[in-house]
Amino acid sequence: MKVLITGATGFIGSHMAELLASKDFHVYGLDNLSTYYDVDLKQKNINAITDAGVKFINADLRFPEQYQNLSNDFDFIIHFAAQPGISKDSTFQSYLENNVLATHHLIQFVKHQKQLKHFFNISTSSVYGKYATVSENVAPQPISTYGITKLMTEQMVLSESRQQHFKASSLRLYSVYSLRERPDKLFTKLISCALNDTKFPLYEGSLKHLRSYTYVGDIVKGIYNAIKVYNALDGEIINLGHYEKHSTQEGVLNVEKILKKHIQIQNLPPRSGDQQETQAIIDKAKLLLNYQPKTSFEEGIRKQIEWFKSQYNIK
Repeated sequence: MKVLITGATGFIGSHMAELLASKDFHVYGLDNLSTYYDVDLKQKNINAITDAGVKFINADLRFPEQYQNLSNDFDFIIHFAAQPGISKDSTFQSYLENNVLATHHLIQFVKHQKQLKHFFNISTSSVYGKYATVSENVAPQPISTYGITKLMTEQMVLSESRQQHFKASSLRLYSVYSLRERPDKLFTKLISCALNDTKFPLYEGSLKHLRSYTYVGDIVKGIYNAIKVYNALDGEIINLGHYEKHSTQEGVLNVEKILKKHIQIQNLPPRSGDQQETQAIIDKAKLLLNYQPKTSFEEGIRKQIEWFKSQYNIK
């Protein structure tokens, strides 16, 4: 089977590419190597996925001419590529171009695929809004530009399914963490601050925020299970995450306990668009995908700390 993964040098996309390559899929990983964070980190991910047998394609989904050299015989497409998160450095234009416009052009490309079996859109719990503690049949109420544009892209893709142009589904991911996590994400920052004795920037009120932190290995296994049962998923929206929830404060305490170091805090004003609580309701994923996340919160953090130390040669 031939698979195209967009955003393949990113945190989750690179793990997905490696897993499918290990399952004897012919994997093509596409990425525009955005400078949203250090491109050197993405280069390390390129090395990892190409070592696993993935063919890397440097291309930008925002520009129609860059699709001309892509194959038209993919069996599956998994669309991770997006402008992520709610960083104050990300503009409305960047969300619009990288999420909405890029997906629009990708959809036009997908319509010309000769043997496509399924298009998997990778969405986010951010579409639910302030409290992402509901099932897939509850109407989303996003509160961030990121969540709004991700909901737009989800509906753009599912519209094609409803019109029977191609088969598609959308997977809403919950607070994925661990190996290769972006530098701006919670645990990478916590671990870095602890090991380098620098202050951790904490937005007011966020210690009490609750999240369904989900280990990246559990997420990509869930997506792999979705590929195996793709025939049953046309038009479906499915939550993928850990059913447990933990506070930011629990995250801080776990990192401190494992590293035996105190983390200093730099208090910042509250951040607009932050969710108060997420908890993945995964009954549908269990039923359709036989999905069951297995990695505990502390185990996942330990694995991330080990990975971080190995990357920076810290004993």
